[in-house]
Parts: sequence; structure tokens; C-alpha cells
Amino acid sequence: MTQASASPDTTPDAAVDPFAAMNSLRSALDQAGIVLPSLAVDPGAPTLGLIDLGRVRASVALRLAEAIQKGDAAA
Repeated sequence: MTQASASPDTTPDAAVDPFAAMNSLRSALDQAGIVLPSLAVDPGAPTLGLIDLGRVRASVALRLAEAIQKGDAAA
């Protein structure tokens, strides 16, 4: 399977390893000081490769939004 770092615009969903994608996301979140405690591969639909982000407190959602916005500014 393709690494999680493949471009999301060109890689078919079926070719992305959901476990690698989850670990890549967890690592990026860790670098931003953000923890999503429920982050996991969704076992209910293994063929879809869904990642369950879970629920977070409002303060974590704001920090996540800020981290994404900072990333957009760097691009």
C-alpha cells in the first residue's frame, strides 16, 4: 500500500493505508502539541479506510484550527 504521505489529491483512497495515515496525523498533531485521545482507525468499515477523529473540547478544536491556519500561511 501507498505511504500516508502521498498527495491526497492524486492517491485513490483505497491505496492509502489507514493505519499509516492515522500515525502520520498523530505525529503531526503531537508536533503541534495537540492530542486527539480517540484518534483511531474506524473498525466498522475496514474497506473504506476511515479514521475516527473522535470528540474534543472546544479549546482543543481552537488549537487545531490555529495549527491548520499556520500551516496554510507557510504554504
